[in-house]
Amino acid sequence: MVFEKIKQILCEEFEVDEEYIVPEANLLRDLTLDSIDLVDLVMSLEDEFEMEISDEALEDIDTIGDIVKFIEDNK
Repeated sequence: MVFEKIKQILCEEFEVDEEYIVPEANLLRDLTLDSIDLVDLVMSLEDEFEMEISDEALEDIDTIGDIVKFIEDNK
């Protein structure tokens, strides 16, 4: 469920092709998101999952799998 929602956000808001959205995909290298995209993604995730993602937590997030784990661990 969490992965599917993240996938939907990345496809709709950032126009990432669905085939590239896999747990091991690196947000910067594989999906070519830039720092502004990351801020927008964090805001979208915070709204969707009704949680806060701190700057410190974001430092440990590199892949889609990292996002899923963080959300599942902090829900």
